[in-house]
Amino acid sequence: MNETVSRDVTSERTSADLSPYRQFTRAEWAALRADTPLTLTLDDLLKLQSINDPISIEEVVAIYLPLSRLLALYVAATQGLYKATQRFLGAEDGKTPYIIGLAGSVAVGKSTTARVLKALLSRWPNTPKVELVTTDGFLLPNVILSREGLMERKGFPESYDGAALLAFLAAVKAGERNVRAPVYSHLVYDVVPGQEIVIDRPDILIVEGLNVLLPNKPGKEIPFVSDFFDFSIYLHADEAMLEAWYIDRFMRLRGTAFRNPQSYFHRYASLSDDEARVTAQSIWTRINLKNLHENILPTRARASLMLSKDQRHRIESVALRKL
Repeated sequence: MNETVSRDVTSERTSADLSPYRQFTRAEWAALRADTPLTLTLDDLLKLQSINDPISIEEVVAIYLPLSRLLALYVAATQGLYKATQRFLGAEDGKTPYIIGLAGSVAVGKSTTARVLKALLSRWPNTPKVELVTTDGFLLPNVILSREGLMERKGFPESYDGAALLAFLAAVKAGERNVRAPVYSHLVYDVVPGQEIVIDRPDILIVEGLNVLLPNKPGKEIPFVSDFFDFSIYLHADEAMLEAWYIDRFMRLRGTAFRNPQSYFHRYASLSDDEARVTAQSIWTRINLKNLHENILPTRARASLMLSKDQRHRIESVALRKL
């Protein structure tokens, strides 16, 4: 081995050693399934997947079964530590849920990932009660966003009721009973007055949202959302793929949900194909791409686990933060 090649190899090894993540190919990650049984059927998957976010049984076996196995180990270890600490303190504070955060861009497939994880994790014997909450419910109502000139910033950090979200997570993490969260409707594109979801001391709570890994701005000493996470996942895809998926989803919705007169986007249902594509691309560039650059993508390195997709929506690589 000549000196130049030796330096290159050494440099690559040093880079890998210094990285806080351990990298896995799809095949390497799939091998970690071990003997974890498949507990979902094809019918289950069809009910769990979102529009334009296909997921196969093979994907569940290769990616999500190993992930559920890893999370089951992490949760069991945390439960054991919690019980040991309770014995040490002589305390009986009740049940503390394990909270998993799930972040990523619009159109990357967070909803499907969250629902599949919820279904798999609820089948492990030590975590029979798994709940899912999206941060969409904590968006400020449209009437407030309109008054504050924030409708074009919907999904950006300033469009959320951050205090309410933090209070919700603090109550759940404290083991309180019947903690309530608001409900968001994608049909009317707004928080639904009077509707709530009740979270009652689950074993695991999955919190899915665009900006859940965003840290506080300098100078702010209040807690931030990810302070309450025991584990976090970032779902990643290249920008060109995200844009294509967003436009494709928009076109599909134009012929389905948008046709409902109650839909916030009903005005788009009558657009021609060309007009609809131009509109979708404009919304993506003005709002979603800008949010991705400013707030979402910079948080990727804060995740415990990164799942990277290819153009077929398949996870092609996994990066797990070293302990």
